[in-house]
Amino acid sequence: MADKGKNTTSGTQAGSETSSVGAYVVKDPEAFARNVARMLEELGKAASAWVEPREKGEVSDTVSEPMADMVKTFSKVGEYWLSDPKRAIEAQTSLLTGYFGMWSESLRRMSGEDETPRAKSADKRFSDPDWEDNPFFEFIKNAYFITSDWANKLVSESEGLDEHTRHKAEFYIRQITSALSPANFLLTNPELYKETVASNGENLVRGMHMLAEDIVAGKGELKIRQSDASKFVVGENIALSEGKVVAQDDVCQIIQYAPLTENVLKRPLLIVPPWINKFYILDLNPKKSFIKWATEQGHTVFVISWVNPDERHAKKDWEAYSREGISFALDTIEKATGEREVNAIGYCVGGTLLAATLALHAQEKDSRIATATFFTTQTDFTHAGDLKVFVDEDQIASIETAMEKSGYLDGSKMATAFNMLRASDLIWPYVVNNYLKGKDPMPFDLLYWNADATRMPAANHSFYLRNCYLENNLSQGRMKLAGKTLDLSKVKIPVYNLAAKEDHIAPARSAYIGGKLLGGDVTYVMSGSGHIAGVVNPPAAGKYQFWSDGPKNAEFDDWVAGAKETPGSWWPHWHAWIRSQSDEEVPARKPGGTKLKPIEDAPGSYVRVRV
Repeated sequence: MADKGKNTTSGTQAGSETSSVGAYVVKDPEAFARNVARMLEELGKAASAWVEPREKGEVSDTVSEPMADMVKTFSKVGEYWLSDPKRAIEAQTSLLTGYFGMWSESLRRMSGEDETPRAKSADKRFSDPDWEDNPFFEFIKNAYFITSDWANKLVSESEGLDEHTRHKAEFYIRQITSALSPANFLLTNPELYKETVASNGENLVRGMHMLAEDIVAGKGELKIRQSDASKFVVGENIALSEGKVVAQDDVCQIIQYAPLTENVLKRPLLIVPPWINKFYILDLNPKKSFIKWATEQGHTVFVISWVNPDERHAKKDWEAYSREGISFALDTIEKATGEREVNAIGYCVGGTLLAATLALHAQEKDSRIATATFFTTQTDFTHAGDLKVFVDEDQIASIETAMEKSGYLDGSKMATAFNMLRASDLIWPYVVNNYLKGKDPMPFDLLYWNADATRMPAANHSFYLRNCYLENNLSQGRMKLAGKTLDLSKVKIPVYNLAAKEDHIAPARSAYIGGKLLGGDVTYVMSGSGHIAGVVNPPAAGKYQFWSDGPKNAEFDDWVAGAKETPGSWWPHWHAWIRSQSDEEVPARKPGGTKLKPIEDAPGSYVRVRV
């Protein structure tokens, strides 16, 4: 009886192994061969879409420049390890020791000596059970982790590197290890392998077709789709808040939103969004819209909708964006409402421009902005995060040379840079899903907005990169605007300074340090999540948290340690702060008032211009 039981168990295991192996065996070779041929045909179309604009001179590749910088950076890391033979041998021994340990463990598992269940990886790239259950794929995964950890250790333990070089080396290592993950390749990803076998390669046919479409959409560059763009139309099911464009110039349109309360705060609210993306991140849909929510709280909301520039805007610099953007908006608000004093919000680079404008206004005795709110804004770029990797004299000079030809920086360049900051979330999952699984991405309004890129005028972008990221002039009192040298300490108005804890674009520490440069009372608040979700967090969602009321004049870490944590959205906390500055109310105002004739319905025409 015991033997029969044992045999039954063995038979079950054998059947399971056969079933597992069967998932990797092509069932219909003829159908598979046909699909391989179709896949190659689609791949040929993708190649043609890539080559054609280059043959016509419409696209010129600059791959050699970042590659040269990466090689230059890694050569400095290599110099440290190779300059001492003993150190080099220790580094190689460390890697080999990891490989030998992994090999021994794999042999024990394959021989049945080690039957300890393996814990499932927390890394979502390796969620398929066969990454643990199949010795081949487990070996590949473990080899990848050992090699990645070793490469990161080489950089972190290199001595004598300047801070910028170390930062670049760490960033480039992350990009390489993200790209070389076995999860990104058909033959080394069990989920992809099984899916290809099960569909006889249909997934690859669909994937290569999508690849060709995305290269065509990118006009010779790969424009990875992160969302189903066909499901969204600006002004129809996204950016829906009711309002009117009440003024416009070469740089922007000014939108005034219709009131949703009988009375409104006397001080209107002006929102200065970044021009690197479009303003409707604050009006994605009625449930997520900060604009709609602010209107419901009794704010008369005005928003700057920046132009999507072309060669005509090449000379529009920071002064133009300050004068023809913020100052133009203030003039418009006064005409529409009769009010001189406003509450202003600046988001990201829009906040940096707002801070510079406030410093300029302080010298010009322009007191129209009574309070300022900064959303994830930097004025001191010492701790500016991974975007600093792209900023040194050589790289800026290269960007400026490219912008001279067209008068602007193509939006896809900035979009790629932002995606690279989180390549494991924003690039490679979509490569796998779209081109290897052959699946359309899900419709997602946030990622639709993220892909709706904008160009940057040459003069504006050059000024920003040099004065902020490269030379940090605003924080050092060296930035010049309209012929005046700016001093942030002269900005005496009350400020609400919002950062996001997990922000990779404007780190919370950076926002905090920059806020201390201002000369007035600064209320610092740190939200949960990142650069977007930390800001776009409506109270009804009940998500995340925020920290406030940390010790005054403390260092950042001490402020965080002593701050009060509150569950949920920071939006009501901000609104209470606004009312504490001035809560006088007046009857609700219609867009344009009596002096301005509305030009068109919100969200206007500027925001609809696509790259």
